[in-house]
Amino acid sequence: MDQRADRELDAERSTAAPVGVAMRFRQRVRDLGLSSKLLLLTLMFVMLAEVLIFAPSIANFRLNWLMDRVTAAQLASLAADASPTGDVPQSLRNELLKAAQIKAVALKRNDQRQLILYSDMPSVIDATVDLTQLGRNGGSTSLGSRFASIWDAMAVMVSSGERTLRVIGRPGDDAGDLIEVVLPERPLKNAMIRFGLNVLGLSILISVITAALVYMALNRLLVKPMQRIASNMQRFSQMPEDRSRIIAPSQRGDEIGTAERELAHMQAELAQLLSQKSRLAALGLAVSKISHDLRNLLANTQLLSDRLTSSPDPTVQRFAPKLIASLDRAIAFCNDSLTFGRAAEHDPRREEIPLEPLIADVGEGLGLPREGVVGWRMSVAAEVTIDADRDQLFRVLTNLVRNSAQALEAQEPKRAGVITVSAVRREGATEIRIADDGPGVPPRAREHLFQAFQGSVRKGGTGLGLAIAHELVVAHGGTLTLADTRKGAAFDIHIPDRVE
Repeated sequence: MDQRADRELDAERSTAAPVGVAMRFRQRVRDLGLSSKLLLLTLMFVMLAEVLIFAPSIANFRLNWLMDRVTAAQLASLAADASPTGDVPQSLRNELLKAAQIKAVALKRNDQRQLILYSDMPSVIDATVDLTQLGRNGGSTSLGSRFASIWDAMAVMVSSGERTLRVIGRPGDDAGDLIEVVLPERPLKNAMIRFGLNVLGLSILISVITAALVYMALNRLLVKPMQRIASNMQRFSQMPEDRSRIIAPSQRGDEIGTAERELAHMQAELAQLLSQKSRLAALGLAVSKISHDLRNLLANTQLLSDRLTSSPDPTVQRFAPKLIASLDRAIAFCNDSLTFGRAAEHDPRREEIPLEPLIADVGEGLGLPREGVVGWRMSVAAEVTIDADRDQLFRVLTNLVRNSAQALEAQEPKRAGVITVSAVRREGATEIRIADDGPGVPPRAREHLFQAFQGSVRKGGTGLGLAIAHELVVAHGGTLTLADTRKGAAFDIHIPDRVE
């Protein structure tokens, strides 16, 4: 049992060894750089092309070498016919056969075969090669014949070289004459090996030169720019806030140039976004500190405002509750850090509320209308309700109406404008429009309308009001959009009812 287990273990090791070597080889290839892979691939493809050229070349060499032997045999036969006595001495016969590298020559004319020269005739012919079907250039005339010729050439290359061949050819213009030649295979194989080695050396030289030229060209055009892009990406990732690390695009008009320009644009946007995030984080910390102190100040103001309720003045009695409500709302804002000082808003505490009183509170809180500057108009039916968080909706409307009022006050030339707030109920949702007849939203601000520090519609603004309003509306499952109007600006709020 122990011997059997040892044999099984040895078998597993012998099987696992080639697998491990192959895996290590593949891993090393994967670890190579782009330049090394390019050089290896170029060498492989050039050598493959040389192999594809070598096969038909060696086949043509074999046919031409055999045709040369037939031609040499014809010349030897003519020399033998020129003998005055008609009998060729053995020494001359051997010289002629040796010069032609053949053992025997026979001439076939009018279906009669005549042995012209011979020496040491072999008893067995191992193979016959018919050259009568070759084209004028010595090559095969059909695709099938070409493949057969390549196969025969490869057979000679791997043979022992001890065979005896009979070659039939027609070297002259006389179609009736055929030359049959008997020759050993060894000289043919040796000549083919020399030719193959010459082709191999030339192929290696051509492959190295071609690979070097292709490598240098592609390395300059593709690899180095890609390495530059990869190096810049690594350097930029270490400190993306540093704008000096943004890649400088080249002037290339190809895909590499496009990639560089797109990368530079993406890095610039990322650096700007990270800078904005840092500003928002700093702003959140500052707002948290300010809201802490402001909450204490507002609490003291609230205590003082409570004394107004004991005043008998009718005007004081009219406005004191609204003042106290505004102070309560401001204190709640400070407690929750609701001006982008915290990471996220709390979930809306939704309830069905009448919309008209809430819009009226927004107008009164912003001091609207303002005589001769900003007009105020509400077009909201008393029965219109909305399913929303009262405080969050108040903030949304306040931000949007305040932006409209500031736009009307800042417009040139100075003229009075009107802010109109309308609302309707439609298909289980409430739709509110805040519109003004001011200068409208500039095209540049439309691109980043609801992004903090980018979507401001006036000089010196931060865009936080629109960003906060958009965030709160989306938290209700609704949408806040800029409507297309011929004059001024109009924002549409769509808030659907809760789904029970």
